Amino acid sequence: MNGELRERLEAKSEQLDIPLIGIAPAERWGEEPMHPWVPEQFRPLSIWPEVRSVVVIGLPVDLPVVETAPSIYYHEMYKTVNALLDQSAYRLARFLDRSGHPSIYIPRDGYGSLTVLKKDPFAFFSHRHAAYLAGLGSFGVNNMLLTPAYGPRVRFTSIFTTAELPADSIMEEDLCTRCMRCSRLCPAEALDRKGYPEGITRKDACIAYNEKLSGRHVSPCGWCIRVCPVGEDRERFERTSPQMYEREDVRPELHRAWKHVRSHGSEQD
Repeated sequence: MNGELRERLEAKSEQLDIPLIGIAPAERWGEEPMHPWVPEQFRPLSIWPEVRSVVVIGLPVDLPVVETAPSIYYHEMYKTVNALLDQSAYRLARFLDRSGHPSIYIPRDGYGSLTVLKKDPFAFFSHRHAAYLAGLGSFGVNNMLLTPAYGPRVRFTSIFTTAELPADSIMEEDLCTRCMRCSRLCPAEALDRKGYPEGITRKDACIAYNEKLSGRHVSPCGWCIRVCPVGEDRERFERTSPQMYEREDVRPELHRAWKHVRSHGSEQD
């Protein structure tokens, strides 16, 4: 195992302002830690047989911006974070390649559009499952990966490399509190009340709702990551009240700010 290369990779990630990085061996997908699990054709070794390690990086989406959703503000931040993820993953792949280990980056979104997702609701590779196997978090009822620092308010992407790097352990702690706010407050009623992977997410309902928002230039929805109580960012931004998203009298100054942001820069209902 190349511990020195991992240290250099982490230093490079810090230079790129990437706060989350984890590594999983490609063979770990074959261990099937839960059922149902990722089908074989979606696993790293099926996509690039030369891969030995999968490097997963994560960038947060700021909670105060997510709270304005659906808005042009969150819409633009979402695009910015996705672009930075792709650029950062590409640069890390080049860094590993220059270090003597052929590497490739995997784009953040492996699908063309919401229309494509309606017909085939899967990307060719799941970064959420990669992040789970790389020890970055645990799955929540909202079908998202929850992290200690940011809850589900993180976007992930991955790098496949031929380098055999020291791997992280899968997180044993279940971060989800089962508060069910994500299920209860989902405007598309897309989430049931079971945990992952037993729970069923109505992808068709989620996609249809986001299609409507896309027509107004305010997609994605963001509700299931906004209301999740998990994450140190809630303390940092002073967003600890569990009722603040359901009752305007709890934080009226925030509700006024959200309404202002939502009412400008996009087509209204």
